[in-house]
Order: sequence, then C-alpha cells, then structure tokens
Amino acid sequence: MADYGHFIGGRHVAGTSGRFADVFEPMTGEARGRVALASTAEVGTAVADAEQAQVEWAAVNPQRRARVFMKFLDLINRDMDGLADLLAREHGKTVADAKGDIQRGFEVVEFACGVPHLLKGEYTDGAGPGIDAYSMRQPLGVVAGITPFNFPAMIPMWKFAPAIACGNAFILKPSERDPGVPMRLAELMIEAGLPPGVLNVVNGDKEAVDALLDHPAVKAIGFVGSTPIAEYIYTRGAARGKRVHAFGGAKNHMVIMPDADMEKTVDALIGAGYGSAGERCMAISVAVPVGAKTADRLMEMLVPRVEALRIGPSTDASADYGPLVTRAAVDKVRSYVDIGIAEGATLAVDGRGFTLQGYENGFYFGSCLFDNVTRDMRIYREEIFGPVLSVVRAKTYDEALNLCNDHEYGNGTAIFTRDGDAARDFVSKVQVGMVGVNVPIPTPLAYYSFGGWKRSVFGDLNQHGPDSIRFYTKTKTVTARWPSGVKEGADFSMPTM
Repeated sequence: MADYGHFIGGRHVAGTSGRFADVFEPMTGEARGRVALASTAEVGTAVADAEQAQVEWAAVNPQRRARVFMKFLDLINRDMDGLADLLAREHGKTVADAKGDIQRGFEVVEFACGVPHLLKGEYTDGAGPGIDAYSMRQPLGVVAGITPFNFPAMIPMWKFAPAIACGNAFILKPSERDPGVPMRLAELMIEAGLPPGVLNVVNGDKEAVDALLDHPAVKAIGFVGSTPIAEYIYTRGAARGKRVHAFGGAKNHMVIMPDADMEKTVDALIGAGYGSAGERCMAISVAVPVGAKTADRLMEMLVPRVEALRIGPSTDASADYGPLVTRAAVDKVRSYVDIGIAEGATLAVDGRGFTLQGYENGFYFGSCLFDNVTRDMRIYREEIFGPVLSVVRAKTYDEALNLCNDHEYGNGTAIFTRDGDAARDFVSKVQVGMVGVNVPIPTPLAYYSFGGWKRSVFGDLNQHGPDSIRFYTKTKTVTARWPSGVKEGADFSMPTM
C-alpha cells in the first residue's frame, strides 16, 4: 500500500491536514493506498518554498536550465517501463497507452530544451537619434498547474516543462486519483539537477485548488478538466489578477464524406473513439456520416468491429482498452447509456453487461455504439468520457459542418475524405480549435500550440508550443539613450523620435 504526501523543497513530506483520499487500482477495484489532501496552510508552505527557490533559478541562464531538462529526458527513457506500469495501475489505461501518455509529455520537454532560443527578445539599433530599443522576456515568478486524472504524465509535463524552463517556480496540483507518476516526475527532476523548491507537488482537492487560486504569490494558473470547473478556475483566478488558461470539455466530431476510404475510416474511428476507454479530451465521440448510404456502410462495418473490441486488465498487452478510472466513472457512463435509450437513440452495441473473468471487481465497461442520435439528445450534447460512440446521420456536408459549428464545445474535429476541396473548405469554416484531415485525433505536435475554441477553453493562450512561452513570461521593453555630449534642453511635447 502506497501513502502519498506532498513533494516540497526537493523531498517527500507527510500531509498534516488529517484528510486523505483512497487511490485505487482500476483493473482490480482494490485500494492501492491513499493520498493526503492538502490544507490551505500546506499550500502556503509550498508556495513560500517556491518563492524562495525561484529567485535563484531565474538567475540561472537559459542554456543551463535547458541542460536540466536534457538530463530529465535521459531519466525518463531509463525509467519508462516503471513509469508506464505505475501509470497503468493507477489510471487503468493499458501499458502501451501509458507509454504514449509519457511520450507526448516527453516531446514538450524536448521543446522546452530550446528555451535559449525561445526566450530571445527583439532589438532595434538606431530606433531614434542615439536611441536603441529592445525587448526581453522575463519569468512571472511562482506559477501553478492543476492537472487531470486522464493524462497523469503528459499534462503535468506540458505545464511544468515550459514554465520552469522560462525561469519560474512551479506548484503542481495533480489529480488525487492517480498521483504516483506526478510524484515520480518530481523526483526525477531533482535527480536531473533541478534545485529543490523549483518544482513542488501538492496533492489535494478543492481546498488546495482554492488556496492556489487565492494566493497572491501565484501569478498564473493552468488547468485541464471539465468545463464547469474550467470556468470556475478561470473566473476565480482572473478575479484575483492572475493569468489563467483553463481547458474544459469536448464533444469531438468526425465527419465522414461519401468518398472516404471506409476501411481506413473505421480503423481510425475505433481507435479514436474507444482508446483509453474514451477517457480523452480529444477522443472522437461523435461520428457524422454524410448521406444515408455512407451511414449504412459505416454501421455495417462498425458494429462487428465494436463488438470484437478486446477489453482487459491494464497489464494485458493484447487489450484494446482497460478499465475506467473509478467505480463512479462506470456508474456515470452507464447512466448516459440508459439516458440515450430513453431518449430514443438506437443502441446498436450494448456493453453494459460486460464483466471480465477474474477481475469482477474492476472498473470495466463494455463498448457501446449508438445510431440515430440527434442533436437534441443529452448523449450528443454532453461529454460522456467513456467507451460510448454516437452516430449522428447528416443528409449533406453543410448539415455535418453545422453540427460541429453549433455545438457548445470546440476542442477537436476531423474530416475523412479523398476530396481536397471538401477538406480545405472544412478546415476553413469549422469553428473548432484543432482539426484533422484524415487524422482522427489531431493533437498538435509539441512545437505547435494545443487549444480548443468556445466552451472548451477559457483564456487567451494555449498549451505548449510558442503560446506556452508567452503564457509563462512577461515582456519588458527598454528604450535606451546614451548622452552624446550635446545639451538639448527640456522638451515638453510627446516624444516621437
């Protein structure tokens, strides 16, 4: 049984609030241990420690900061198997999927290694008579990240790597459901040479979140989670003068044109819809075939593929996906399937009765597929976050496009087609932040920025890529003039150079 406290000042410290939450192993349903839930005072201790450490860290030149991350990458590679096993056991995703989680975080760390170039400012020689102008990017100070259960390696690295590379100190508040990997990442950062206190991990619930939002020394907050919480984080943080980007829910559509290669489309849809048991903010949860013939062909090929999906424990290398993260998550997904039936959708594949022999207490849920879903149904409007795919039939391309544009979420979308003109039109007109053309999960590469539109995001700057450098720094512009020895006298008009 593992007991998790906090990681402050480069070492593990026990929780003192007296409050704890259980940490489960989803594939068996058994408790693996418990995690301390921080009090406001414990958060304050972590922030104070980070404030002290940040001053010296900001004075370290960017190239030396980058070398810490280069060493960190070596350590991630060294410990990949152990990290993936720990992640799979606490989250429920398969080990192969866990390695992908770590790898996508790894790539943002690689991007952060380029911080000496990314922090370069601008310079103008001779902006005016004897005057030079230049700008520089400087760290904000202490910043924080509140990260979700579904990517316990990737999203913490998305947050802390660019922030720390820019010279900030970072407070990480990971999900209390799977805290093991974030704690281990903090240990590896210290091993890589990061000074103690520059990265602190505080486990907790709403009390810890509110303490970070309210603390005057925390200058910026990054969040990933559900839309109601994202809106809360943004509203409360911004009201206290903080820079905030908060990423919320999604309902990602895949538009399937009549000319699409249906075999490849179904392959893509299966992986994007059911991978990680649907617990991805970029999962495809709505398929939109255009035309009755397209829809019929899709369902003819899709039903047997969904029925044949292999669900297994996280350690089963042959499993397509594993359990959900908690029993409550299973109950939530089941309730949505019941709602879909009650609303009149056709349940073409019913996975509600699935059990796994030898793992009867695990948090498993069978694959479900709805057909004839309409835009007024809750299973279409709301994020289910489970292995449930809805097929919404569109008569025309314009109707399919409008479905994407009219939905309150605008995180990711995809179009599958052989027609370049249709793809180009879709990319231009769709009101969604990340678009795939024959790519089912269009998560951008690390050197581009990740972010949705509409109620999928609150705040102006996105995650990773160039936006992360902008988010974690403030710009200072200097206008310098050196005396030439000529006395010019006072000038009371607005300077124009």
